[in-house]
Amino acid sequence: MVQGTHFLLEPGWATPAEVGHRALAAALSDLAAMGAEAGEAYLALGLPPSFGEARALELVRAASALAARTGTALAGGDVVGAPALMVAVTAVGWAQSEQQLVGRDGARAGDLIGVTGTLGAAAAALALGRARAGGEHRRLDERSAGALARGRWPQPRLREGRALAGAGVHAMIDLSDGLAADAAHVGRASGVELRVSLPALPLHEGVAAAARALGVPSWQLAAGGGEDYELCFCAAREDRQRVERAVADLGQTRVGWVGEVRAGAGGAVFSDERGDAVRIEGFEHLR
Repeated sequence: MVQGTHFLLEPGWATPAEVGHRALAAALSDLAAMGAEAGEAYLALGLPPSFGEARALELVRAASALAARTGTALAGGDVVGAPALMVAVTAVGWAQSEQQLVGRDGARAGDLIGVTGTLGAAAAALALGRARAGGEHRRLDERSAGALARGRWPQPRLREGRALAGAGVHAMIDLSDGLAADAAHVGRASGVELRVSLPALPLHEGVAAAARALGVPSWQLAAGGGEDYELCFCAAREDRQRVERAVADLGQTRVGWVGEVRAGAGGAVFSDERGDAVRIEGFEHLR
């Protein structure tokens, strides 16, 4: 994660602790999307001269706290001077056998499309922050901003990923770049078309209020924004109840069903309240 591309450190944006937490959470989320166990993580920091030792320690302590909660061993890394803050995390996961892991390429026509948890918190928090920076804070609903703290402290769904893999889902991906981009990744890898109903997307508390304040549809934040770090998966229709129970038994979150898989050239299609196709773009790392 690179300062200016993935986060800002100006007042009111990300703190060093949030940067450290999010960097490790993003790496662990990739393991969750395969149904893997977390093993070791390696943390490399590029520190600008003005960053200082105290803020560097704040960043590392936050990453260490998340590592402890997820059973991840911070096993090493590196520190180097850099023109802007850069945090690179390599996370290593494992499974007892290859068959326990889930890829992006197994979605089948007729599958249901599901997501864990709720969407839109990170995108709403970013949009609200930009609006405040532009002097538009008076028209924002402050109650919605207070409900979006999860966007700053995402939790990788490691336990849910293992539960979903055990329940037999066919394909899975984490929602780091937004549902619009990530569902398309699954569709292309699997050679099928994921058809997603935007009104069915489960919204995080405060997202609808933030969308109204910003004058955009709530699904734009939920599908077009990234860094929710929830899981999107495809499962056989007959496995619906088994998948729901597997996640609900963990007591942390629930499954929402947002569409179905159909035969197609590969990719994803999104429809609005009227059933009309909507073009949405997710986060592109090189844009």
